[in-house]
Amino acid sequence: MSILEEFKKFVARGNVVDLAVGVIIGAAFGKITESAVKDLVMPVIGMAGTVDFSNLYFPLSAKVPLGLALEQARAQGPVFAYGSFLTAVLNFLIVAFCVFLMVKGFNALHHRQEAKDKAAPPEPSEEVKLLQEIRDLLKK
Repeated sequence: MSILEEFKKFVARGNVVDLAVGVIIGAAFGKITESAVKDLVMPVIGMAGTVDFSNLYFPLSAKVPLGLALEQARAQGPVFAYGSFLTAVLNFLIVAFCVFLMVKGFNALHHRQEAKDKAAPPEPSEEVKLLQEIRDLLKK
């Protein structure tokens, strides 16, 4: 089997398409959470002090003065941008928590469906009922 044929067979499987859809939705979800953290959460946290988290850094060079915005400081020289890192960690925690809630919800639905399937056995078909009735009549 050639590599091209093997690749076609791999791509034709449904799991690959599901994975692609998941990656695309995940990227979009990542943008949403990034905006939520940057535009909604961090300003509220910043109100606790007078600090904007995204601009927190330590200069790693004497050329970089304190008090500049992060991008301006990066243009001056190397900086240790721990505010950006904290923002990324917060993004991750929000995404992880949302994924946890989604998985928890899907598991609850799955368990509920399993319990429903176990609790109510399927009703026998008309043919089965008729055969049972004939069997009972033959026994008499």
